[in-house]
Amino acid sequence: MQQSIASATAAGLRIGAAAAARWRTAFWTMWALALVVKAVLAIALAPFGDEAWYWQESRALAISYSDLPPATAWLIRGGETLLGHGTLGMRAPFLVLGALLPLILVRTGRRLFGERCGWQAGILALLLPLTGTLGMFALPDVPLTVCSALALDAFERATRSARLRDWSALGLALAAAWLVHYRAGMLIGAGAVFLAATARGRALTRSGGLWLAAAIGALGLVPIVVFNARHDWVALGFQLVERNPWRFHADGLVQPLEQAIVCTPLLYAGLLASAVACARRARAGAPWDLLAASALTPIVAYFVLGCFADDTRLRLHWPLPGYLPLLIALPPLAADWAGAEGAPRRRRVAVAAGAALALAGSVFVFLYFAMAAIPGGATVLARVKAFPEHWVGWNEVADAARAELAQPRFAAALLVADNFMLAAELDFALGGARTVYTLDHPLNAKHGRSPQLALWQRDEAGLQAAGPRDLLLVAEPTTRRERERAAWLASLCTRVDALEPVGKLELYAGRKRYLLFRARTVGAERPPAQPDAACPASTFR
Repeated sequence: MQQSIASATAAGLRIGAAAAARWRTAFWTMWALALVVKAVLAIALAPFGDEAWYWQESRALAISYSDLPPATAWLIRGGETLLGHGTLGMRAPFLVLGALLPLILVRTGRRLFGERCGWQAGILALLLPLTGTLGMFALPDVPLTVCSALALDAFERATRSARLRDWSALGLALAAAWLVHYRAGMLIGAGAVFLAATARGRALTRSGGLWLAAAIGALGLVPIVVFNARHDWVALGFQLVERNPWRFHADGLVQPLEQAIVCTPLLYAGLLASAVACARRARAGAPWDLLAASALTPIVAYFVLGCFADDTRLRLHWPLPGYLPLLIALPPLAADWAGAEGAPRRRRVAVAAGAALALAGSVFVFLYFAMAAIPGGATVLARVKAFPEHWVGWNEVADAARAELAQPRFAAALLVADNFMLAAELDFALGGARTVYTLDHPLNAKHGRSPQLALWQRDEAGLQAAGPRDLLLVAEPTTRRERERAAWLASLCTRVDALEPVGKLELYAGRKRYLLFRARTVGAERPPAQPDAACPASTFR
């Protein structure tokens, strides 16, 4: 009898090991394929406007900046130091971090729920479009998400082991997160909820290791505090006050619909169901209490903040750190749901359909960016109202500016763009070979870049300080709404002297338009305002 039980147990273990091996093979195959696709697209796609700005920050390394802490710029500088200037050099560190994220989730999942569930968590991270495409672009959400995963992994280990090395790893992850973005505060909030709302958390407040982690994590705040103290708290003021209306706006209520689209509907439903299941099991203790607090705090908090805070900028990525613990929890929960005694067949079908739809969603995202990268692809997307405006047009306008600057009449001219994003793109295309100034465009203030431009003396005040000079001014009227373009173009005559049109680019059926002017810097007194029709820019649009 005992021999039969032992034989059955051994057979079960072999079956389980074989199943885990199949999931491991599937994970590594998908991981390698996704990395190759992301690398190809990272090389082919022109920089996103914010990426080009962060590249500019990497050319002027500092303790922090008016829009972000310093880590994104440092990573870009490291990539270009190793691989040279270009899209690959700029994005390489982010590609590596994006590739590491599924591996971190696999590690945590294997430790908590076994081999098979660990590999499945990694596969889900590759299927979820928000995480599967992470790393293609040099944006702060890449290192912030990786820091979130590292913090969760270290916190889970520390709560069980109480080892100082695990608490130190948690502190380092939190410090790194503070160096990336002000949204690192949400990680602190999630930890605080766990410590206050769970029995295990309250017991941990008496642990010296927790306070060691908090002290190490606080070190990441030093660059932020130093920069803000030196510059009248301008960065903190932008993040907390200027960019947020702090009044209810009903469009925030559509956030769940937005998330369902970007996560794919069935996978999003599965993540939410996992969040509810984690909350219900939280009283049972580890690991459900930590997973519930780490997931629900950012998801709920960002939904509430989204109804009162910034309503003009992209917010789809805000809840991403809250999805990480759910990607780990979903495999064992889905196995319970699909394999429960008497479970209807439709549950198993729903699990398979959710994975298939998520895969289709990720493939669709990759195809979208591939279309933006190939000649003519963006024009096709423009016809179906899916124009990738943030990745196209930059190469063409840079070529036009380069051709004008090569002419004798612009031999000693300064290069000026009418907004910070265009200035950054031109600077990137020219490899930082010359200073690119920008006019005081509303876009600069909207994105919190005006103070940094003033510090670099690349704004209108810096341009005027350069003294009487010829200019090549490149304007991009399509950055403004149709009803705002005429007034902005007319204002150019009050910002520069002797404005003379020299070239025009109209791309992608008019979706991107650039105007090139010859001009001179203004003197001590700005030119008086002219009637709209009197300014050459008004008739040249």
